Amino acid sequence: MRTHAFLPRCLALIAGAVLALAWAPRPALADDVLNVLGGSAAPTMLDVPDMVAKEAGFFTQEHLSVDKQFVGTAFTCTQLLATGKGDVCSASVEPVISGYEKGVRLTFFFNRDPLYDYAVAVLADSPIKTLADFKGKTLGEYTTGSAAEITANNQLGGAGLRKSDYTFLPIGGGAQGLLAMTSHKVDGVADPDAEMAMDSVIGNVKFRIFRDPILSDVPNVGYMSSPATIQNKPDLLRRYARAMVKADLFAHYNPAVAARYFLLGSNQKVTPDSIALIEKQIEAYEQSLPAANPASTRIGYFPARGIAIYAKYLYDAGLAHVIVPADAVVTNQFIAYANDFDKKAFIAWAKAQRNP
Repeated sequence: MRTHAFLPRCLALIAGAVLALAWAPRPALADDVLNVLGGSAAPTMLDVPDMVAKEAGFFTQEHLSVDKQFVGTAFTCTQLLATGKGDVCSASVEPVISGYEKGVRLTFFFNRDPLYDYAVAVLADSPIKTLADFKGKTLGEYTTGSAAEITANNQLGGAGLRKSDYTFLPIGGGAQGLLAMTSHKVDGVADPDAEMAMDSVIGNVKFRIFRDPILSDVPNVGYMSSPATIQNKPDLLRRYARAMVKADLFAHYNPAVAARYFLLGSNQKVTPDSIALIEKQIEAYEQSLPAANPASTRIGYFPARGIAIYAKYLYDAGLAHVIVPADAVVTNQFIAYANDFDKKAFIAWAKAQRNP
């Protein structure tokens, strides 16, 4: 009887050990180094996968050494990558498309957000109920001439407003931008989803969001590399993409531990309160992470048709002087490999992880 009772426990322990070993970090090879740049001044919700992949050991599992450096803006990130000063840049597509005629040749290989990143929003208790109500109003934006103006102008124009009917005011981001809204310095914002997700949690506010009907499902942020890097380091890039899929799934199924990894990876203080705050932000932004549909076998896929629509959109708005062909700036050659692992076992492991 004791033998029969002991055997199932042994098998369970062995199965658990095998599962743990399957996802345990392995030493990275010295030459498998990827220099990754971020197109912002500091990590945002869009960078959760990078921080999780680093701290959870997913880069190590893929035999990669990755240390992401944040360089300030998407434009700076694009320029550095275009001049060979990095292997991967995570940023928006606008600088790549607008710079194409000037010789910028960069290719996106992994979608960082399945939704269009910009939207127009007001506080939930705002008297502005429709886009037409923005007549005579002021919209805040991160910086003068930001890409968020593109969708704002299109949406407001569709509501019958002319550009002279409203104004933009740079308000920055974070606490500064949130204060501009709550103090009614501006009537609304044209902002990235990631910024609004953070603001909604930090400021305990709710937004009424107006999304562009044409661009809402067109992704415009992702991971890009130069054609030379894609040609010379394809194995490293596909392993990087797989680490991103694992990190995306981990954040989806275990936002509490993902929050701690984000804080660790971005060199922030880790406390129960800070973990709880970031966890809420991850949950608020979940629909905009690549694994928003965790059952997908194409997490990270960059739809060429969407980019073609956006390239035409930027051309019509005067922000690009040529219509850039989508296949010149997008490839999905690494997506099949990135999604090719035992996701069922991985998800079970991810759910079982706990914060110390």
